[in-house]
Amino acid sequence: MFNTLSERLQASLRRLRSKGRLSEADVDQALREVRLALLEADVNFKVVKEFVARVREKAVGEEVLGSFTPAQQVVKIVHQELVRLLGSERAGLRLSGHPAVILLVGLQGSGKTTTAGKLGGLLRREGHRPLLVACDIYRPAAREQLKIVGQKLGLTVFTLEGAAPADIAGAGVEEARRRGFDVVIIDTAGRLHVDEEMMEEARTIRQRVSPDEVLLVVDAMTGQDAVNVAQEFHRSLQLTGVVLTKLDGDARGGAALSVREVTGVPIKFVGVGEKLDDLEPFFPERMASRILGMGDVLTLIEKAQRQIDQDEARRLTEKMLRREFTLDDFLEQIQQVRKLGPLDQLLGMLPGFNRLTLPQTAAAESEKQLKRVEAMIRSMTPQERRHPEIIDASRRRRIAQGSGTTVQDVNRLLKEFEQVRQLMKGLSGPGKAGKGRSGGRLRLPFPR
Repeated sequence: MFNTLSERLQASLRRLRSKGRLSEADVDQALREVRLALLEADVNFKVVKEFVARVREKAVGEEVLGSFTPAQQVVKIVHQELVRLLGSERAGLRLSGHPAVILLVGLQGSGKTTTAGKLGGLLRREGHRPLLVACDIYRPAAREQLKIVGQKLGLTVFTLEGAAPADIAGAGVEEARRRGFDVVIIDTAGRLHVDEEMMEEARTIRQRVSPDEVLLVVDAMTGQDAVNVAQEFHRSLQLTGVVLTKLDGDARGGAALSVREVTGVPIKFVGVGEKLDDLEPFFPERMASRILGMGDVLTLIEKAQRQIDQDEARRLTEKMLRREFTLDDFLEQIQQVRKLGPLDQLLGMLPGFNRLTLPQTAAAESEKQLKRVEAMIRSMTPQERRHPEIIDASRRRRIAQGSGTTVQDVNRLLKEFEQVRQLMKGLSGPGKAGKGRSGGRLRLPFPR
């Protein structure tokens, strides 16, 4: 996400770091590049103008230009202003009703129905009992889509045939109250563009159920149009928050950097993938750090805690230390890593791993390499996975042919897997903690 914007901003700030001392002219040159990068990212013109002005005002002060690390101070100021632009602090959901009601609105195609399910799944993981209410009576199969999403996530979906959307919403809230659901998520109809009929229907539903939250679901990839849509909906419905979908496909970032400043409405969640758990709470500081290549380790840790089976991870670690680690176990580790999402997203959360220091094809090549390793292991027999030492030349040719790889690929996998086993043997041996047997540098069998 934000690849283009991140590249431009990081490149301009990196040029500042190459200078020992900074002058006002140096800062102005860097800010011209920042301004151009933001405009090309489809950030609102007024937002760009005010952002650059605030950064310049702080960056040309004597305490910055006269400091020992002026470039670092400028980067810090840019980061602080990005955080401010994105909303300063995490804006959580207000769920005070009994049940609490969340009304989702937005244009057709923005991802409301999928977001309703994703949000329900997220709330369920947090200990809530959400009920999904299908109020889109116009789009073909809209209710069926919500039922399918709900079924996959283990969520109950309320529908009512032959009723108006406001009546369905009201009946859904009553059903939740009667059956003990503590949160109601209402999926409403959209249109291809903003029109008064849609707004009137949404206003009627709002008056009927008095929601705790009115969240606009908007496609981040529409850029400045997303901001215009947010303004229209906010004028009519008094939004309490925004959900930006398809942020993983947004290379520019204009919507995320404009919507909070232009509308005053906080971004509460972002959709970062097609999987039903790819909805993340929005943290302004973390997002600003990702844009500037500083990483987002906290989100990565939270994602790992959510996706990786901790008992399974502990079991694999114990097997490694007991020297019982097999290729079957290694395959399980690969599958656990891939649950976290595409490698380019994961690398983007690590400080220093950005597109300036990493070749553009590296993440894609690593993803392919993981798939090749997985294919090679799956082409082995159960006995070969448990005892790779029995894999002779003819077996290696068979594995390569079965996995669509080369004998050299199989040789490399087996060699590096054996190095890891030797490393674990050294770590678990008496008096050898922290060292491999050879004392040399050993590589983990991960794609390079």
